[in-house]
Amino acid sequence: METIELSYPHTLSKEDLPETVSAIGFFDGIHKGHQRVIQQAVDKAKQKNMESAVITFFPHPSVVLRKDTQHVKYITISSEKQAILDDLQVDRLYIIQFNQDLSKLSPQEFIDHFIIGLNIKHLVAGFDYSFGHKGQGKMADMQDYARDVFTWETIGKVTLEKEKISSTRIRAALATGDMEQVEQLLGRTFKTTGLVVKGASRGRELGYPTANLAISKDALLPKQGVYATRVYYKGEVYGGMANIGTNPTFTDEIEDMSVEVFLFDFDGDLYGEELMIEWLSYTREEIKFDSKEALIERMQQDEQEIRAYLQA
Repeated sequence: METIELSYPHTLSKEDLPETVSAIGFFDGIHKGHQRVIQQAVDKAKQKNMESAVITFFPHPSVVLRKDTQHVKYITISSEKQAILDDLQVDRLYIIQFNQDLSKLSPQEFIDHFIIGLNIKHLVAGFDYSFGHKGQGKMADMQDYARDVFTWETIGKVTLEKEKISSTRIRAALATGDMEQVEQLLGRTFKTTGLVVKGASRGRELGYPTANLAISKDALLPKQGVYATRVYYKGEVYGGMANIGTNPTFTDEIEDMSVEVFLFDFDGDLYGEELMIEWLSYTREEIKFDSKEALIERMQQDEQEIRAYLQA
C-alpha cells in the first residue's frame, strides 16, 4: 500500500494519478462499520479494474476546530491504521492534514480539490459522512457536487444489538474496560504496541518482573486496572497479565499512567524490544494495598485467575 500525505492545497496532478475507487472518512478504530465502507471500495475497484484508496484525515477535526481540545487520543494510531488498511488490500492511502485552511473549504471546493483532483472515479462513504465548511456537504446531495465526473454510493448504518457501531461507542466501552464489547465492535481484539523501557523494577522485587511499555502519546488505552492479555513478541505468543495505572501501593502522588505486562512462562531480557499487547478481559481495578505482601498475594491470585481465563 502506498501512503501519500497531503495538505491543502496539494500539488498532485490529476493526469499523473490512476483512476481510483476511494472510501472516505476519519475511520478511527476501523470498526465493523468502517470496514463495510472500505471493503466496498476495494471490491468495487477490483470490479472496475482500478486502484482502491482510502482518504482520511489527521489530526481529528476537534483539535483544530475546538479551542478546548488540545490533543486527542486515537483508538488506532496512524501506524496501526496503516497496517489494518494494508491487510484490507487497500492500494493507496491519502492522509490529508486537517487544518484551518481545509476547514474553510466549501463542499464544492473540497470535492473539486480532493475527489475530482485526485482522479477518484467512484466514492464510497458512510450514510452520515459530511464534508466542507461546517460539514455542510452531505452524501445525499452529492449529485450537486460531482459535476458528472464520478459516481458515488453510501453505506447504511451497521449495528450491533440494534445500536449503531461507532467510534464513540468503542471509546465508551474502553472507558469501562469492556474488552469483550470492544472486540465485537471492532471485529478484532484491541491491541497496543510499545517499546520496553526501564521502569522502577518493583515487579522483580515482587516476583513478577514486568515489562514497562512506552506507548505513543496518541494511543487511547482501556480503563485503569488489571487485564488478561496475550503478548506478541518476535513471532511468539505468550499469555500475560497487564496493569494500566499509577502503582498506588508505592506512589502516594498520582503520576502519569504506566503500562506494565508480565509474560507467563517467559525468561529473558526485553529491554528495547517491541511488544504487542492484546487486551482480552478486564480482571479488576487497581488497588492501593497496605503492604507489599498483600500486593504479592493478590498478584498471585490474579495470575491464577488469568491463566484459567486464557485456558478456558
